[in-house]
Amino acid sequence: MRLHEFEAKRIFREYEIPVPKGRVVKGPKEAKEASVELGLPVVLKAQVLVGGRGLAGGIVVCNSQEEVEAKAKELFSKEIKGLLPEEILVEEKLPVKDEIYLGVTVDGYEGRPVLLLSKRGGVNVERLAKEDPTAIISFPLPVFDGMYAFQARNLARDLGYGGATLINLAKVIHGLVRVFYDYQALIAEINPVAVLEDGSVSALDAVLELDNSALKRLGKEVPSPTSRIKNPLERKGREIGVTYVDLEGDVGIISSGAGLGMTSMDIIGSKLRPANFLETGGGITEDLLYKCMDLVTQKPNLRAILINVYGGINPIHEGAKGVVRFIKERGLNIPIVAKALGNRQAETWEILKEGGIHVVTETATEKAVERLYQILTGKEER
Repeated sequence: MRLHEFEAKRIFREYEIPVPKGRVVKGPKEAKEASVELGLPVVLKAQVLVGGRGLAGGIVVCNSQEEVEAKAKELFSKEIKGLLPEEILVEEKLPVKDEIYLGVTVDGYEGRPVLLLSKRGGVNVERLAKEDPTAIISFPLPVFDGMYAFQARNLARDLGYGGATLINLAKVIHGLVRVFYDYQALIAEINPVAVLEDGSVSALDAVLELDNSALKRLGKEVPSPTSRIKNPLERKGREIGVTYVDLEGDVGIISSGAGLGMTSMDIIGSKLRPANFLETGGGITEDLLYKCMDLVTQKPNLRAILINVYGGINPIHEGAKGVVRFIKERGLNIPIVAKALGNRQAETWEILKEGGIHVVTETATEKAVERLYQILTGKEER
């Protein structure tokens, strides 16, 4: 779960990482009031959970209160990579001397956290790593223990700083690593850290991405992952415990795993248009499959559903009961093709057939999709 910039900065402050003075607003007039409070010039920053906001027009510098109100109005109605901002962060504009990149992430190859630093902050770090790998300092971190303050000072010195700037930058480095460990994060990033003329530093941006699986054991107050989801169907999917991604087609998909779901989606896409991606994470209970049917059928203009499940340990006949119960209770009258293999499959097939579902007993997903295609094109009876 990625936090908004203002949420991440709130956490950074608790770790004594300096950030610009700012205020979160929900409308143009509030933005103008904030600019009076902060003093001009100010920076307006659309709060959307995507990268590259600046290039997409989501960050604007304003030099007058009238400009603040006008630009804020534009930002609230501007899609930033497909997302409309509901909030804008209004911040003081600082006189920047240097920009530093700092980031902590998990090195998948080494299986441990790594701290990345560069004197060329404010740029795309992935592109920088390809174009000039020597511009990035990589400092491996232990799995559990973080880093010592003296190590942070050494790294600030390696970046070429001394005196007050070295001390201030070292505190930010150490603080960011502490945030990463304390919040069991996937990414903690500041791009850039601004170095000012007086030797002080400030985090101009903030990225903090948390591991959803670790949230319950954090013991810290963080936003609910569900609150991040704007699409109502995707939010409902999260609530019932499945992964649901809304798509633009009209053929629903219910699968018991990510691999089956992606395969189904790709094969359907060759002839038809998938309405969604849905995978249950292995769960195939009666209650869950009933809820999955309820979720998938809320998609407008749905023409058909493909069910693609496999049960190794889990018996799949219980899930079949949930599907059939939903059809009977709701009077659903669209074609449904099911490929259900695994534990108690013969019993499952009988339950599905009695519910009016077209059952495919072959192992290849292509067979199920072809059957569905034949039905929808009128080459086979519904």
